[in-house]
Amino acid sequence: MNHLILYCRPGFEPECAAEINDLALQAGVPGYSKTSRGDGYVVYVCHVADGASLLQRLLVFSQLIFVRQWFAGPGLIEGLPEADRITPLLEQISLLPRCGELVIETADTNEAKSLAGFCRKFTSPCAQQLRRAGILTPKRTSKLPRLHLFFLSSDRVYPGVSYPGNHSCDEMGIPRLKFPGAAPSRSTLKLDEAFLHFLDEGQRERLLAPGMRSVDLGAAPGGWTWQLVKRHLQVIAVDNGPMAESLMDSGLVTHVREDGFRFQPQRSVQWMVCDMADQPSKVARHMALWLQQGWCERIIFNLKLPMKKRYQAVCECQDLIREQLGQAGIAYRLDLKQLYHDREEVTGYLRRG
Repeated sequence: MNHLILYCRPGFEPECAAEINDLALQAGVPGYSKTSRGDGYVVYVCHVADGASLLQRLLVFSQLIFVRQWFAGPGLIEGLPEADRITPLLEQISLLPRCGELVIETADTNEAKSLAGFCRKFTSPCAQQLRRAGILTPKRTSKLPRLHLFFLSSDRVYPGVSYPGNHSCDEMGIPRLKFPGAAPSRSTLKLDEAFLHFLDEGQRERLLAPGMRSVDLGAAPGGWTWQLVKRHLQVIAVDNGPMAESLMDSGLVTHVREDGFRFQPQRSVQWMVCDMADQPSKVARHMALWLQQGWCERIIFNLKLPMKKRYQAVCECQDLIREQLGQAGIAYRLDLKQLYHDREEVTGYLRRG
């Protein structure tokens, strides 16, 4: 169990590798990353025996920025015979802990999509034999580790396990959200996913209650505003561009034609959301200013990342917020995640605490 497999957005393998390298070093689990740009995953090989399992105990999955899913395993199995893949697979994973679920996955790449049919056909017979061998419980349960089989091809697979409460519950780490036809832009899915990722069901009900006040900076044409209106929040939509008429007809939206970096609310609001396209450092400072001035209680925002040194840019933004709010003596919490519906960006959730 010295291989940690991490799924990520294709093209962001260097950022995912840099992040796990830093965190593993801080945790005292030395190793090295193996990756190739565009593969959609990273392998962190630990120098410490059972180091991958140790990292899964020491690190909190929800706090990883560029990682969609992860699991710990013994390494790559190659050369599975077409006539009988399951028997040699069972021999290789017999020492893994007993699991309550099985997921058979591939990378989120065009090349890997050709394996989707194979994975579907392989799942049922594989699960049956795993249950007979005692590796899987007779009935599915989320209280035990989850068994992952991550196929690179039909004869090459990374096996391993992830642990309850410390992994993504979504297959391949991808939430299945449907674009609402009434929304004015596809960016609406970014805020929808952010609410699902950063808030649990109880928090969404309590913190996104009808009648609460909110501000959407850089709102036009209204993709993020639509998510707030959907939850019956009052919205000040700040943008020099036009808003969708359907949102203005809701009676919940006040459109202010102003630069989002200059706007200041006349009274404090519960939520501020921001999807403005500008330098990430400028956006980070402005988000900290809103919390520092007490203009809002909670913020969800996007950082548009540069083409190079993207991980460094995220770390710099974290440092800027830490320095600005630290000097003001404000305790805060900041979570960052590259969501599935993000592209060259990272979503942040900033609040006092």
